[in-house]
Amino acid sequence: MANISNIEKLKLEKILGMDSGYVADFSNSSFQRFINESIKLDIYNTKFDKYGTSKANRLRALWEMEFDIKVGKLNEDLLNYCVAQRTLENTLFRNLNQKLIDECLLIAQNLQGKKVKQAETIATIDDFLKKEVDEISISSITIDSTVIEILEKRVVEVKQCLKIGASLSVVFLCGSILEGLLLGIATKRSKEFNQSSVSPKDKTTEKVKQFHEWTLSNFIDVAYDIGFLGLDVKKYSHSLRDFRNYIHPYQQMSSGFNPDLHTAKISWQVLKAAIQDLYEKAR
Repeated sequence: MANISNIEKLKLEKILGMDSGYVADFSNSSFQRFINESIKLDIYNTKFDKYGTSKANRLRALWEMEFDIKVGKLNEDLLNYCVAQRTLENTLFRNLNQKLIDECLLIAQNLQGKKVKQAETIATIDDFLKKEVDEISISSITIDSTVIEILEKRVVEVKQCLKIGASLSVVFLCGSILEGLLLGIATKRSKEFNQSSVSPKDKTTEKVKQFHEWTLSNFIDVAYDIGFLGLDVKKYSHSLRDFRNYIHPYQQMSSGFNPDLHTAKISWQVLKAAIQDLYEKAR
């Protein structure tokens, strides 16, 4: 059973909109898929029918039946999803309370045993977009030179797509550049990435997975944990990761995701801020 108090559950339920029996804006299929991708569990297994068959009741049963680390991972992913949806100006998430979100993220991180940097504060999306971020060349970062050439060409494409309003292309390109950069740095600084307390491990061997098995989410979390990315960049990098997942047409259709220039600017700002952090902290 996860170590979550009743007060903490109330806070999580408020953010996730569980009072109506739903969880966020998930359909049955998208809810099942999300949880499976997050913690490799089938939420529609009959063991989660304990309190009823609604999505909210299934999640309550999961909180009670699973261990801290799984519950914490799922809750953090769910909260980041809600933040991403608010960033996309989804009306269902527009009035989310940032203070409550931060408290719930802390709950999720504590369950996972993560080192939490409580002195840091998270900028609002408007403040993040207004922040002056120097555009630093990817060639300034120490990774494989062949990869740098490819990533620099993609940066040129991002700028071209911004000019013509090709917002979806900007999102996908920025996500791919960020993942390429983090993999490149992880390859050069493998000891630090592999020794992080949040490095993904194989369930059977308990050994850290090979980098080709890591997700973008893994790279973001570890880069933050070892001090290569700041808190704002970590948070909004997860939003970019969520945006990029809509490369699958049916997932985009089911969610109603239609990126506009605002979404594209967020993605570009996240990438520039990540490059700046990596240049300053991971050289």
